[in-house]
Amino acid sequence: MERLRPIVAGLVTALVGFASSFTVVLAGLRAAGADERQAASGLLALCVAVGVTAIFLGVRQRMPISVAWSTPGAALLMTTPHADFRTAVGAFVVCGALIMVAGLFPPLARLIEAIPQPIAGAMLAGVLLKLCLAPVVAMTQIPLMAAPVILVWLLLYRFARLWAVPGALVAAIVAIALSSPGLGGIDPAPPVEFTAPAWDLSAIAGIALPLFLVTMASQNVPGMAVLAGYGYRPRLREVLLTTGAASSAGALFGGHAINLAAITAALAASPEAAEEPERRWVASVTAGAVMIVLGLTSGLAVALVVLAPPVLIEAVAGLALLGAMSNALLQVREVAAAITFVVTFSDVSYLGVGSAFWGLVAGGLVHLLMRPSLRSTRATEST
Repeated sequence: MERLRPIVAGLVTALVGFASSFTVVLAGLRAAGADERQAASGLLALCVAVGVTAIFLGVRQRMPISVAWSTPGAALLMTTPHADFRTAVGAFVVCGALIMVAGLFPPLARLIEAIPQPIAGAMLAGVLLKLCLAPVVAMTQIPLMAAPVILVWLLLYRFARLWAVPGALVAAIVAIALSSPGLGGIDPAPPVEFTAPAWDLSAIAGIALPLFLVTMASQNVPGMAVLAGYGYRPRLREVLLTTGAASSAGALFGGHAINLAAITAALAASPEAAEEPERRWVASVTAGAVMIVLGLTSGLAVALVVLAPPVLIEAVAGLALLGAMSNALLQVREVAAAITFVVTFSDVSYLGVGSAFWGLVAGGLVHLLMRPSLRSTRATEST
């Protein structure tokens, strides 16, 4: 049984990672302009990119390097609706290229790490709050469908927290099946849809840059920290080059971005996966293989989402993101972070660029303005 522990841990890692946030990914891709087939293809591309990258890095570095799609990035897409999916795909390709550049030029990665954590957290909180309001909205619009989903989530969150979001998803699927007589006509085959990228400066500024920043600050940096906490220090250059290249390749089939797992990373790297640290890489490799298999269900996943009332899918996504939003809100403790949060949440758009970018700019400028000057610092020291 001991030899099976990392395999079981990898299976749980993949199932939890997929079930807890694939609705966020699909909603984000649809908001970015993808049609039903393009969204299904994007989910499949992400699963394959995640799986291949996790297997490659795990076998090569012999470490439990868990890989995931950028859930905060998908949430960002939900809050920046985009009409032309081809230009969104172009932005996804640029985002992957920027991740590779961060691997090639360590000063750029260090620059991302230098973004004050309160400002990065406040930007993420501003993005997530709009989504986390969806369960409340769903209760007012479709109470008979939303109430069981929320109740299941609450009970499992209390007694089996790891399965709270997957349980809520199952409840939502049951509700959809009961209210959709045509469920039997679903084609579960995963479509593969190539989308030629188009290049647009406003999409690059409004999608690629915020997606790159939120992926680095909210996923890759915390992911490295989680691994370091368990005694693993993977080669960051190789991680960024691999995930960046896989992101750009997956973008051509509709995927937005992949990165180091932050939340589920502990499932594969902790002693629960294996007592011996040198055997835990088997867990992340297993998770990668399972993710590829789960990608084959992308057609069924999209069909269920299409059949469901949009607010119900948003409610499940909002429940999945409550923990991330709570942690992000804890970072809003200063004026610069509060301004970042307010501007991001305002959903304003200027020069075709969404509010997440302007929130980061506004908060960064205020942070620089509020820093004590060298003169005042010296005056304080002299007294």
